[in-house]
Amino acid sequence: AGLNPWDVMLCVSGTAIACENALVVAIICYSPALRTPMFVLVGSLATADLLAGLGLILNFVFQYVIRSETVSLLTVGFLVASFAASVSSLLAITVDRYLSLYNALTYYSERTVLCVHTMLAGAWGVSLCLGLLPVLGWNCLHDRAACSVVRPLTKSNVTLLSASFFLIFLIMLHLYIEICKIVCRHAHQIALQQHFLTASHYVATKKGVSTLAIILGTFGASWLPFAIYCVVGDPDYPSVYTYATLLPATYNSMINPIIYAYRNQEIQRSMWVLFCGCFQAKVSFRSRSPSDV
Repeated sequence: AGLNPWDVMLCVSGTAIACENALVVAIICYSPALRTPMFVLVGSLATADLLAGLGLILNFVFQYVIRSETVSLLTVGFLVASFAASVSSLLAITVDRYLSLYNALTYYSERTVLCVHTMLAGAWGVSLCLGLLPVLGWNCLHDRAACSVVRPLTKSNVTLLSASFFLIFLIMLHLYIEICKIVCRHAHQIALQQHFLTASHYVATKKGVSTLAIILGTFGASWLPFAIYCVVGDPDYPSVYTYATLLPATYNSMINPIIYAYRNQEIQRSMWVLFCGCFQAKVSFRSRSPSDV
């Protein structure tokens, strides 16, 4: 029947996602200085996005080379688990940023490490369960009437996934609003101590709030159309609607490394060490708070 251009674009997107995030994972694993809780979370996000990119590539290969309903079901479950882990890791990073500002005095402690590991265990555990649901029988391979806009997932399955996304999005929105309040309050306290708000403080505060808006806006713009269409869409609608909303959702995994990794000075230095050797291996790194990322 020939290649579907949308499938080709998803495969190309998956290749770009895999390459970008593989570099982030390699840098974090290579650099001992990047073993702080903040970078553990960034590594978790990069790993999830890396798996999602590989899943998109495998889905293309198995769709056109090895056509099997069982393999297709396994691939879809793998993609669901990977993207769920990516979204969950974004939530964990948001929670970590909030805690780094709200509990600044006690953030660098063993309790923070335990909290980060607990969040990651929960995020990956839930994501794995969501990915196993279609594999263990929650699919529409034997009941076409129960299919959703994303075959072979059922309507109830995608409704659960969409509801989970909406909940995570609302939690992130609330936390980022609280972070903005804390940042503005800190700027106001500094202004009171110095009797006036300097231009640098105003610019820094504005930049911080703008960055948070870009992060949340990018996340929402990528996933909201697909999540909404999964709820209101009908499997009889043309498949182009599913592709047109799914493709932007994959772009979030392509943008994540730029937002959370490549803009970070420590990761930039580690890239030079890894590829160019422009810095000594024992170069000193300044420990930064997640709120600086």
